Order: sequence, then C-alpha cells, then structure tokens
Amino acid sequence: MFYTQKKLGWSFDWSKIKKLFEEEKPVIEWRYYVSIKDNDTKMQSYLRYLNAVGFAVFTKPLKKIAIGDNQHIYKGNCDVEIAIDAALDKSKSDEVVLMSGDSDFKYLAEKLKNSGKNITVVSSRKTVSWEMKLAASRIIYFENIKGKVVRTAFKK
Repeated sequence: MFYTQKKLGWSFDWSKIKKLFEEEKPVIEWRYYVSIKDNDTKMQSYLRYLNAVGFAVFTKPLKKIAIGDNQHIYKGNCDVEIAIDAALDKSKSDEVVLMSGDSDFKYLAEKLKNSGKNITVVSSRKTVSWEMKLAASRIIYFENIKGKVVRTAFKK
C-alpha cells in the first residue's frame, strides 16, 4: 500500500476505508501486514494509528541485504504471512478482500475463489497486475473511490 499511495500521489485515510467497506457488509477483521526497520519511530506511530482505528497489525523485521561493497537493499515482503493467514482463516467468511494488485497473490486468489469465496481486489489502476484482474471476483480501484477514502490535511 505504501507504493500504491506513492504512485497515486495521495494517502489513504484507513478509518474512511473501513467505514466505506463496513457500510456494504459486516467485516470480520481488518489486518495490516508490514515489515519495519529497527527503531523506526515514524512507522511505529503509524502502526499505533492503524491499531487505534481497528486494524490488527502484523509486523516482521525489514532485512538489510548486502549487494556489494557498501551497498545494500531492504527487503521485507509479507506475502507468505498474508497467504497463510487467508488460507487458514478461509472458513470464517464468504469474501476475502485483498488490498493489493500484486501478481504474487494470484494463486491465493484462485484457490480461495475455487473454494467458493468471493475475492475482491482493491488496488490502483497503476499497480494492479493483469493476473489479479483475471483472478478477482471484483476489482475496486482506489481512483474510483478517492473522494471517499483520501486523507485530508489536518487543520490546526
């Protein structure tokens, strides 16, 4: 979601997203998965906000990987955690909403759909893969719901 917001050029108000989906049908649980750097106080603050608005937050350490002399990259993919949790919890609901257009979730979406679940993919037109377009039961584009979910600046 970080890169989706970056590509869109605007940020999500997660409480507005929750309200929008909960107006449509009851939601069993909201989950947010993320990898974090050690001592990242800005991210820790953001995760407290998510928790305060009702998200169960799942974290893991962001790995620093050397790729050359004095060069490194950060890697912190949560795809496996998301897939396992969705597969293990599939009996709890009739629909799974994935807020990702990442093609890595194609197999998960297909398996859940084949087990009778509706799969809603929420993504940007700029970041959704064609594989997820094919695997989803329904696609919601952030561009279409921007007015309902955009974070507005706080006035002092």
